[in-house]
Amino acid sequence: MKTVDLFAGSGGLSLGFGNAGFLILAAYDSWKPAVECYRANFSHPIFEMDLGAIAESIKHISQWSPDIIIGGPPCQDFSHAGKRSEGNKAILTTSFANIIAHIRPKWFVMENVDRAFKSNAYKQAREIFKDTGYGLTERILDASLCGVPQYRKRFFCVGLLKARDGFLDSFLDSSLSGEPLTVRDYFADELGVHYYYRHPRNYNRRGIFSIDEPAPTVRGVNRPVPKGYQGHPNDPVPVTPALRPLTTMERARIQTFPSTFIWKGNKTEIEQMIGNAVPVKLAEFIAHAIMSFKNKRVHRSKATANLRA
Repeated sequence: MKTVDLFAGSGGLSLGFGNAGFLILAAYDSWKPAVECYRANFSHPIFEMDLGAIAESIKHISQWSPDIIIGGPPCQDFSHAGKRSEGNKAILTTSFANIIAHIRPKWFVMENVDRAFKSNAYKQAREIFKDTGYGLTERILDASLCGVPQYRKRFFCVGLLKARDGFLDSFLDSSLSGEPLTVRDYFADELGVHYYYRHPRNYNRRGIFSIDEPAPTVRGVNRPVPKGYQGHPNDPVPVTPALRPLTTMERARIQTFPSTFIWKGNKTEIEQMIGNAVPVKLAEFIAHAIMSFKNKRVHRSKATANLRA
């Protein structure tokens, strides 16, 4: 399917959907460092554009005649790590919906943090999707059950014109893993450590994690073990001089980017890109479910046609 990626960032959605057989024609983002990083990894074009400028965006995106538009509008205003208030960036969720409503691709996929599902911005976007004639599958998925070695809950809204709501549910359910994927499952002994540090948002939470569990959610910051960290009752081991955080590249791998992915920008920018990204394998999970649904529909149509013949 011909695909356009909006709010593409460094390209997690594009890479996952491309791996699943979708033809990515173009991508759009407004943050220059992410655009430059994306451009270093993909042969199709990415455009540096403010997607809040709806009329201009619709005109530019329409040239590709996409079968599906995918995208993750900025999530900081909905994030658990943020102030949990809906600010200017939340408006881009309705911008995404308005672009979809005007272009009317057969399919769309919108990704965001789990809190976005109950936001006013999504409520408005949902009304736009329904008024345009889309059936919606709305799911909060844990990435650790979708091929990613990380506890990371994300909300997906998948739309299909003239479909019933929940049309993709059974295809998602049938592919979910019965057990969370651990860091050891994914890396084997490649990391060379059994325990690592992830800086907690506050010291009421633990900071040490085992590779025999999924990693906690990868965020846009990566800090060393502070001198003031005395440990937490739920830490699996005490603080030792050998304890370290995961490196930037290890965190990118936790987000299931391949080791060959080229990261461009300064350290702060790259950490932010990694934390903001849709895990590649989570994007693949959604993409494969869509392909399975589409293929089953085609087979059913052919079977019906043969019976009529």
